[in-house]
Amino acid sequence: MDTMIDTGSISVNVRWAPQGGFFLWGTRHNGGICDAYDLRDWLFAWHAPSFYGTFIEVIEWMNLEGVLLPTLEALDYWAAPSTVMHQRLNYSRELDELMRLAPAVKEALTQGRFMPDFAKWKAGTLGWKLLLDEEAAALAASPAAELWMDQLIPAWIEADGVMRQNLERLERSFPLLSRSKSAADLWMDEEDWLISIGWQSDGTPFRTCLKLEEPATAGGAWPLRVVLQDRGDQNVQYEADPSVLKAWATAETDGEAAAGVPEAWRRHLGRAVRDAAKWRRMVPFLAEGEEGIRSLLTPDEAWELLVNGSIRLVEAGYSVFLPAWWERIRKWRPRLKAKIKSSVGTGPQPMFGLNQLMQFDWKIALGDIELTEEEFRELLEQNRRLVQIRGQWVQLDPVHLAQLQSVMHQVQKKQGLSFRDVLELHLLGTSDGEEDKQFHRSLKMEVELNDQLQELVDLLNHAKRPPLTEPPDSFRGTLRPYQVEGISWLMFLRECGLGGCLADDMGLGKTIQMITYLLLLREKRLSEGTTDPSPSLLICPTSVLGNWQKELQRFAPDLRVHLHYGPGRAKGERFAESCRGSDLVLTTYTLAHLDEAELSSLHWESICLDEAQNIKNAYTKQASSIRKLTGQHRIALTGTPIENRLTELWSIFDFLNPGYLGTLRDFTQRYVGAIERTQDQELIAKVQRLIRPFLLRRVKKDPSIQLDLPEKYEYKTYVSLTTEQATLYENYIRDMFERIDTLSPMQRRGMILTALTKLKQICNHPALLAKESARSPWRGRSNKVERLLEMVQELRQEGDKCLIFTQFVESGLLLQRVFEEEFGGKVPFLHGGSSKAERDRMIEVFQNEAEPDSPDSGIFLLSLKAGGTGLNLTAANHVFHFDRWWNPAVENQATDRAFRIGQTRHVQVHKFVTLGTLEERIDEMIDKKMELSQQIVGSGEQWITELSTEDLKDLFSLRSEWVEK
Repeated sequence: MDTMIDTGSISVNVRWAPQGGFFLWGTRHNGGICDAYDLRDWLFAWHAPSFYGTFIEVIEWMNLEGVLLPTLEALDYWAAPSTVMHQRLNYSRELDELMRLAPAVKEALTQGRFMPDFAKWKAGTLGWKLLLDEEAAALAASPAAELWMDQLIPAWIEADGVMRQNLERLERSFPLLSRSKSAADLWMDEEDWLISIGWQSDGTPFRTCLKLEEPATAGGAWPLRVVLQDRGDQNVQYEADPSVLKAWATAETDGEAAAGVPEAWRRHLGRAVRDAAKWRRMVPFLAEGEEGIRSLLTPDEAWELLVNGSIRLVEAGYSVFLPAWWERIRKWRPRLKAKIKSSVGTGPQPMFGLNQLMQFDWKIALGDIELTEEEFRELLEQNRRLVQIRGQWVQLDPVHLAQLQSVMHQVQKKQGLSFRDVLELHLLGTSDGEEDKQFHRSLKMEVELNDQLQELVDLLNHAKRPPLTEPPDSFRGTLRPYQVEGISWLMFLRECGLGGCLADDMGLGKTIQMITYLLLLREKRLSEGTTDPSPSLLICPTSVLGNWQKELQRFAPDLRVHLHYGPGRAKGERFAESCRGSDLVLTTYTLAHLDEAELSSLHWESICLDEAQNIKNAYTKQASSIRKLTGQHRIALTGTPIENRLTELWSIFDFLNPGYLGTLRDFTQRYVGAIERTQDQELIAKVQRLIRPFLLRRVKKDPSIQLDLPEKYEYKTYVSLTTEQATLYENYIRDMFERIDTLSPMQRRGMILTALTKLKQICNHPALLAKESARSPWRGRSNKVERLLEMVQELRQEGDKCLIFTQFVESGLLLQRVFEEEFGGKVPFLHGGSSKAERDRMIEVFQNEAEPDSPDSGIFLLSLKAGGTGLNLTAANHVFHFDRWWNPAVENQATDRAFRIGQTRHVQVHKFVTLGTLEERIDEMIDKKMELSQQIVGSGEQWITELSTEDLKDLFSLRSEWVEK
């Protein structure tokens, strides 16, 4: 049977959907919901833009099935529906209104008939509305149409590139469009607003302005004037007392009240009356009576108009004429000045220190006006906000004045300003919004130094150099110019009672600068005839204790040095006696805590910390014990003042100048947290300014330093044996000498060469002699390993690279493990067992950092024979000889892997020597040549096998004074 086509009418309903668009659904005459796909076909059968309904989405919403007509598509469709002819469709009232509205909306959008929406602006958003005729505007007021308009206009603007650009230009031209107003601005009507933002003109030939004039007498009333200003020519103005406003509102425009007003303006005077009425609502204290504006203001009211009321009027689009000086003084804030009058710095003032109190006079600066404390107190008693001083007007904000008084009171409680306060204020200057632990920085407190203190601060800031102090005759060496400047700086700080951190790069000679300083102290005591002087104290890591002894012997043999170390060291009451007559007491960081009672019992001539980063953790017992020591001067030596965190810097500086950076908590709150979280450059600069006076750092890359260095500089690093090493060493040579005279000449030579190898391995690390497993503990068993680790860590932090040569594969593997555990990543080791491919790859990575997956550690381990020739490793500028090959030519050949053509930096060569062992003896023999020709020494180690047994005993025997006890 043929199916008859249902020709019954369908009602089409509409509702605004939250997805953004219109939801349409159809109902039949019996109330049933028609199929959404059928509805889509009927509505959009001839609608080409939606590809005849294909792009129209069928959705389910509110338990109804229908279609979703998007915002922009709705405009096009409602303006020209494209339904089928064979199906009757009845539209609901809401849909009928939308379809009648759409053509007018499309026409207005197309022709650009729109304007800013005042209602939306009052609600705090930027919006637009269309200019529609009366009938269309009524249709646009329905709830569905309003929701549609809210999305339709922005969508249309966004889709139309030309219109979007035009509106962006409008928004830039009228910046007040995007200003979100508060409820207090509801006095504006739409016309006011459109005029104030410049969208339309009100047609009046003048602007209504307000003028505030200065009082005739100090403390008198401030006159107000109403000014009418020509819109075309700002120089054409009419001024009147505000009392005329009332007359303008009631009198004829050509009456007496309008005398002087240009004829063309008179019929517009009602505009001025309306403007004044708005001023009353915006700035209520301007009002007089029910309708008028006041002619005179009190000083407090004038100040309120200057500070707040005028800004409100200007933001509303009105011009306010204020005294010419107001803009100049508007941002002035009172600044405290402390004019130092202390005699500190006039002539020799030894040891005045950071806690020295400075005498000063208060000054209060207002712009370029300075008041004495007495003048300031008089002003406070007058309790006025605007005053005329020496012919100039100034404002006195009560909030700022209260802060001034608070700071003055704080300083008074402290009984003045200390040199620490003066220095910090001078270095940091001011910082708005930051409250210091003692001063309100926002007050711009300043210190005015006298000439002597200014010179002292310039010296501390390295803006000027202190007078040079030449080394004494007792110094057995030659200092470079920058080293002379270093000891001069230390002596200058000593005279001021201020501690200092000498933070030169590794290899620039911190040790000999300190030795020269100690000699200068000794010479000074001798010249003054001081009886029973206190010695200086030098604390260093155990690994460099021997190095200090050796360097002191070499450069300052006249210094009387007492070593406080080992199980036989003086304890209790014997300690002071053991130090008597000494110029210097040497000890270690470990003993600084263990022997705190002894070391604290003396007041030291000076206290020096070598490798001062050892106290970087302020909370360790060691660091705490060291900070308790007392002495006339404190010095820190370190190549790495900041290894990981700023708190490490605080710990060193709190030792040098206790309290200078405040407590650790203060320092962390003010600087550390923000810097480590955000790398705030301003805060970093502040910390740099604070520490600069007490930190002297010279780097090898500084041209003035490099000119003073030879191209290749050799150092010897002396270390002592640990107790474990010394025991193994002595046992080995005892067994050897018990057997040596019973052997044949060939066997004797073999035993001596074997002994050379074994004893060198013991000097390197005791684990090598016993051939311990790769996982055996290594820490604390070899000072040579510990010292190498410290030096490598320092040079890596300076961005340098190094080559480390050893004769033994076992030593190289041990060092490889040590470095990889300490620094992470892979450390290359080139030895005889390395393949050519491995060798080439290691060199390429080290030289070029070519492989991102194999980050360069900056360390290259090489066995002396495998890596001593044929390589170009100019990326390194440090060379370490971990153990010695007693042929200088072989060592020099290895060094030249880095010191060769292509090297652009100075190369530093470090040769390790273990004190008290054959390493030291042979090193001395090579240096002095002890009647051995270069040819004999240059033949390698064979010459040692020809020595007599007595000479061998002298060469091999262990000198126990260098052994760690």
